[in-house]
Amino acid sequence: MQMRELGTSGLKVTAIGLGCMGMSYGYGPAADKKEMISVIHAAIDRGVTFFDTAEIYGPFINEELVGEALAPFKDKVVLATKFGIRMVDGKQVQDSRPQCIRQSVEGSLKRLGVEAIDLYYQHRVDPKVPIEEVAGVVKDLIQEGKVKHWGLSEAGVKTIRRAHTVHPLTAVQSEYSLWWRRPEEELLPVLEELGIGFVPFSPLGKGYLTGKVSADTAFDENDTRRILPRFTAEAIQANQALIRVLQQVSEPRNVSLAQVALAWLLARKPWIVPIPGTRKLHRLEENLGAAQVELTPEDLLAINSATSRITLTGDRYPEELERRTGL
Repeated sequence: MQMRELGTSGLKVTAIGLGCMGMSYGYGPAADKKEMISVIHAAIDRGVTFFDTAEIYGPFINEELVGEALAPFKDKVVLATKFGIRMVDGKQVQDSRPQCIRQSVEGSLKRLGVEAIDLYYQHRVDPKVPIEEVAGVVKDLIQEGKVKHWGLSEAGVKTIRRAHTVHPLTAVQSEYSLWWRRPEEELLPVLEELGIGFVPFSPLGKGYLTGKVSADTAFDENDTRRILPRFTAEAIQANQALIRVLQQVSEPRNVSLAQVALAWLLARKPWIVPIPGTRKLHRLEENLGAAQVELTPEDLLAINSATSRITLTGDRYPEELERRTGL
């Protein structure tokens, strides 16, 4: 597996990581724990060193799963987790007060079974707590040896600049794929300027870019895609033009749509590290195989040209969830 450095931080990880959220949260009922541990171990066997979780996934059960699965490999992997969202009366609430950050880090350290968290993200920007205050707390945690690197998730460029001034950010995590390209407008240029790595989540458009989602797909009642505007039957059908673009590149090469979508991301910048998630071994192998797919300049030009002419139907999130992104 190829290695990449997240920005100029010195933190090196595999070119493709593993997002573990979906194993126990967000896409229906939690999967069988033993089966998910076997998938994580299969990723280790195939060279993956970068694993992503968060305390809110479950809450807590995903960190427990990842901690147990990676216990024998602690010194060989990079563990990323997140703070800043807690459950209140059944709803997610942003909370990055200093005392809550300190409570979160202690809980995550225990569940993950490590002495220090390799990469600690603020999960969503808390509008009630200045980002300088958040950065100061994390800086203290780094000095105390409880955190090695830190990052932000779904933060805007103004927040990123302010946070980076207090203590350098190693990575920013946000959604990015051919399905959601807004990071290209402001985020990517700022990350390159500041030497910050980029970790795209949902690099396969929450499964849409695999070509396996159709207007007839029935989502479990606990699957978050049920509430997403782009996953109505009408939007799924309307956005098939994007699938056809991927097919035009994948079919002559005898590779999958997912591999083309991931290879496109990897070709954007050398400091981009996508973290596709899966519960299935064959999907894991497929996703990791994308690192071996080399798209030519002509391929990239064709993809970018064709997708620039497509206006996708449906918002990424409902308005309430989209408002949680930072400025």
